[in-house]
Amino acid sequence: MNIKDNLYKLEKELPGNVTLVAVSKTKPVEDILEAYNAGHRVFGENKAQELIKKQPELPENIRWHFIGHLQTNKVKFIAPFVDMIESVDRFKLLKEINKHANNNNRTIDCLLQFHIATEETKFGLDISEADDILNSDDYKEIKNIRICGVMGMATFTDDESVIRNEFKHLKKIFEHLKEMYFSQADYFKEISMGMSGDYKIAIEEGSTIVRIGSVIFGERFV
Repeated sequence: MNIKDNLYKLEKELPGNVTLVAVSKTKPVEDILEAYNAGHRVFGENKAQELIKKQPELPENIRWHFIGHLQTNKVKFIAPFVDMIESVDRFKLLKEINKHANNNNRTIDCLLQFHIATEETKFGLDISEADDILNSDDYKEIKNIRICGVMGMATFTDDESVIRNEFKHLKKIFEHLKEMYFSQADYFKEISMGMSGDYKIAIEEGSTIVRIGSVIFGERFV
C-alpha cells in the first residue's frame, strides 16, 4: 500500500475526536507532499534542524507539531511557524518558547511532557515538577504560550498491561492538572499518547492526539 492508502485506512479507523499527527521524521519532502496531497495537514518532527530545513520547501498551511526533545537554542528557529510544541519537559524551555512567541507576535500552543515509562532515557516532568511550574509567580507572567494538555511516551514493550497502565497514569495527570489549574480553560483538552505500535490502546485510554509514522510512511532505516 502507498502513503495515500495507508492514511485513508488509518483515518477511517480513528475516532473523530482524535487528531492524527503524521510523524515525518527522517522522511523526504516527497513523502510528506504525497500525504499532503492526500489531504493530510498535521505533521510531526522530532529534530529542529530537520524541521527547519523541510518547512520552507512545503506548503505554508501545514500544521507542524514538534514532538522531540527541544534545545532552548533551537526555539527561535521554529517559533515563527510551529503550530504546537508537544515536548515541553522543563520550565526553562517554556520561558524560551514564550520569549520567541512574543518576538513573533504569536501565541504558541504547548503540551507538558511527562515521564510515564520505565525507561530512564525518555524525557519528561513528574507531577510535582508540573505543580511547581504552574504554581510559580514566573509562570503567571507568561502570556504568549497556551498549555493545551499533556504528552507522554509509553515503555517500548510487548506487555500491553504495562503500556495500558502508563497511559492510564498520563490520563490521571491530565485530570489533576485540569481540575487544579485549567478548569475554566476549554483549550486544555489534549492528551497526546500513542504511536504506531500502541495507538489503539492509547485511544482506548483517552488519547486525543496520536503520533504515527511507520504505519503511514513505512519503516525507518536511519
